[in-house]
Amino acid sequence: MRECISIHVGQAGVQIGNACWELYCLEHGIQPDGHMPSDKTFGGDDSFSTFFSETGYGKHVPRAIFVDLEPTVIDEVRHGLWRGLYHPEQLITGKEDAANNYARGHYTIGKEIVVTYAPVISSEKAYHEQLTVSEITNACFEPANQMVKCDPRRGKYMACCLLYRGDVVPKDVNAAIAMIKTKRSIQFVDWCPTGFKVGINYQPPTVIPGGDLAKIARAVCMLSNTTAIAEAWSRLDHKFDLMYAKRAFVHWYVGEGMEEGEFSEAREDLAALEKDYEEVGMDSTDGYESQGEY
Repeated sequence: MRECISIHVGQAGVQIGNACWELYCLEHGIQPDGHMPSDKTFGGDDSFSTFFSETGYGKHVPRAIFVDLEPTVIDEVRHGLWRGLYHPEQLITGKEDAANNYARGHYTIGKEIVVTYAPVISSEKAYHEQLTVSEITNACFEPANQMVKCDPRRGKYMACCLLYRGDVVPKDVNAAIAMIKTKRSIQFVDWCPTGFKVGINYQPPTVIPGGDLAKIARAVCMLSNTTAIAEAWSRLDHKFDLMYAKRAFVHWYVGEGMEEGEFSEAREDLAALEKDYEEVGMDSTDGYESQGEY
């Protein structure tokens, strides 16, 4: 049996992790105190044991660690509704934060403590909007539904993984993907062996009670690697250049143990990565013709 340990770091990591584990518990019928009334998962399997460990008292504990330099956010977990779910040793905190200073967290304070979907339907629209498999698949490729601000239509995909949940059958998925491939706005590099990797989980998506999201029949999450991401790196490079030209805030990082040369090295590494992705997009000149092979 495989075991996965989730590590949630910092304010964002802890808050996202806390919400995720609440969702996981709702999906598997685990109560806030870690117990499962029927001691059976929905569907009769024990696949949840990959992410939960069971104690001798029948309590299911997340295989997770929450870490933050200051205690405020993790204290919300310690005293929240799901406080009985975690073992106290899983919640690790320091006494002061890094003040949004990477070097402070990496070199000083951090040393002391170390021994990212769409589409989304609101509850107001759920009663008159139910998206089909084709519609949610097409929505994945729209710029507005990307978690990174870039236009995938300006790049070429090197890999694409689609994970469907709920009322989805392979026939509808194949039809949706076939339709995607006919669009000239969506290109793959010519050396991409399969184009799409697909997974289907027939359990419908679970929602948090009282939340803004409605319970829906089906959903999809896409993970992809596209040359369009170079657009986001280019914006980051530009912002860095403007600030570093004035050496803005550099003294805060140097004062915590960083060397100024590390900034230049990091900038060069990101520029090289950006260039690599741009070259992949330019080298793949047969993208349109080769799409029919996949």
